[in-house]
Amino acid sequence: MAETENGADKAAQQPQLRMNVVAQYIRDLSFENVLSQKGSSGEVQPDVQIQVNLDAKKRQVENQYEVAIKLNITSKAKDSGDALFLMELDYVGVFHIEGVPEDQLHPFLLIECPRMLFPFLRRIVSDITRDGGYPPLNLENIDFMQLYRQEAARRQAQTDETGKTADA
Repeated sequence: MAETENGADKAAQQPQLRMNVVAQYIRDLSFENVLSQKGSSGEVQPDVQIQVNLDAKKRQVENQYEVAIKLNITSKAKDSGDALFLMELDYVGVFHIEGVPEDQLHPFLLIECPRMLFPFLRRIVSDITRDGGYPPLNLENIDFMQLYRQEAARRQAQTDETGKTADA
């Protein structure tokens, strides 16, 4: 019985995770319809390439963080390699976060927060490409955990490389 009470006490002492989306907005958006500028017409098979970058920073307000997802989307014709359209989107969410341990905050900001923003980002990309004269581009789900791990591995390799260079 005492163990159960101690377990309940420990759970009560741990701060509860609270996460609220305070705001979300488009910070920057650019869509260039290259195909229409060239005057080309007809059916083309697109080859779409997407680059995703994430950024997070603390705001002046206590427990508030800004998380940005930056997309660079390039669509080219498969047969000729000519550009069809270019899109750059910087989408930001402002989050109020409490109860996340300091050592877990960085991955939380770059994994969980982008997951919350992604459905809205997907909708914007779909609407803009459709309004730009193309079939709507419906983004596949992005594995933000995998992106985080790849970036951590890249930074570790860079640190190892820098360390080896300094020792040589």
